[in-house]
Amino acid sequence: MKRELTDGFALGESLRELVGHRPAQQQCLRSDDELFLVVHEVPLAGVPERVSLGFWKHPTDGWFGPGGKCGLRKLEALLDRYEDVVDGHEATIETIETATSLFPIIKHARPLARSSRNLAAALDRAVLFSENDREIRTLRDQAREIERAAELLFHDSKLSLDFLQAQQAEDQQEATERLNRIAFRLNLLAGFFLPLVALGGLFGMNVALPDVFRPLFWVIFSVGLLMGGVLVFLVGRKTAADQGWLSSVRNRARARE
Repeated sequence: MKRELTDGFALGESLRELVGHRPAQQQCLRSDDELFLVVHEVPLAGVPERVSLGFWKHPTDGWFGPGGKCGLRKLEALLDRYEDVVDGHEATIETIETATSLFPIIKHARPLARSSRNLAAALDRAVLFSENDREIRTLRDQAREIERAAELLFHDSKLSLDFLQAQQAEDQQEATERLNRIAFRLNLLAGFFLPLVALGGLFGMNVALPDVFRPLFWVIFSVGLLMGGVLVFLVGRKTAADQGWLSSVRNRARARE
């Protein structure tokens, strides 16, 4: 049998009806001179369920928390746990170098920001209902600081992820350009040595040419070599022009960014 959130508290009947059974949202309820504050434990990454904690303020005896009359010490300890988790993630972001390692922090930062925001809103209502309670005001201010830190953590983690993705894209682009330059040089070498290979094959042929073609041998050979050189020049010039055009397009795009 599940334990209800109000078990252990001597709430008035009207306030108990307002609380209901294990309320899901963080809130502060008031009936007559009683307050009942519902907050959530620090959310776990990838776990949608939330653990609720209840704090009851008696009209004359002050605050009761889980376990009895302990004031708001357990609420203060809860806020300290929020701070420890947020500070730990912020310190980890500074050392992360891969998007894979950063993703779990982003996944956890969103529920942290949402839960801390709702926690601060619940404490705002508690302050509204108990304006002379200095301790609850102090904890409300601490909750607001945690809310701001959690929001910054979420945005910083997303910015870090965008930066890592952009950096990886630039590294990949540079590697692709280096491979293209290497392939271009290899193609030029292949185009240069192709006539030499053809020449070696030509001189290696044991074919008796007719007398009418023998005077034209060197003419045919020179024309073929010249055509090969012109072809290598045209291909190299066209390839270099295409690479220069692509580089100028990338530079203009980066300048617009």
